[in-house]
Amino acid sequence: MAYQTLLVDVAERICTVTINRPDKLNALNALAKSELRALFDSLTMDPGVDVVIITGVGEKAFVAGTDVGELSALNATSGRPFAAAGQSVFSMIEGLGKPVIAAVNGYALGGGCELALACHIRIASENARFGQPEVNLGVIPGYGGTQRLPRLVGEGRAMEMILSGDPIDAHEAFRIGLVNKVVSQTELLATCRALAAKIASKGQSAVRLAIQAVHASWEMHLDEGLEMEAGLFGTACGTDDFREGVQAFLEKRKPNFTGQ
Repeated sequence: MAYQTLLVDVAERICTVTINRPDKLNALNALAKSELRALFDSLTMDPGVDVVIITGVGEKAFVAGTDVGELSALNATSGRPFAAAGQSVFSMIEGLGKPVIAAVNGYALGGGCELALACHIRIASENARFGQPEVNLGVIPGYGGTQRLPRLVGEGRAMEMILSGDPIDAHEAFRIGLVNKVVSQTELLATCRALAAKIASKGQSAVRLAIQAVHASWEMHLDEGLEMEAGLFGTACGTDDFREGVQAFLEKRKPNFTGQ
């Protein structure tokens, strides 16, 4: 499928998705969100892709936010479905069942920060800036920022970012746990691809189950989470990947995982 706002490249079981609206600092408009939905829907069952990397074209911006021109047309009636539509796209990314890595190059503001939050791992270049500046426009984050950000960095830091609207730099984002690593701009994609390749080399049935277990922990008490973890552990023990992984370890060789 040809996309107008996305560049898509698949190599060695890694799909690199680049938001391609450089004249708008890669801000997400309705078309971009629609194309992201279509792409991730296709990736769900794509046997040729194990890991996804999302980034933005150029060095200035990952995604600078939601297209303000579209925001300006909203009212109390249309605002809710507008937010819900964006949330559903980001929830699809989060719930893909395959690891999604955000390669944050430059501004990740508003919807851009929320897109990064929906990814499973975030790696930032030194020039990255993260923020939820919606209060500056008299509105609140609408694509999951009020829900995912506190879960990641704690309520106090999330409140400060959301209520002040002030951005933070990459090193502060690392300090508070918003990103996993900070690297130079020139190293960003190579670092993300190396991590993606490492994940892709593992048993993908186990990777999928691990993502499911971690996400479910958000909604469960510890005892419930442990019970669910034990069940998923049992599921993993019934897979071909488990048998191959154990046999390869015992035979001191590299495993040949099939994702089954």
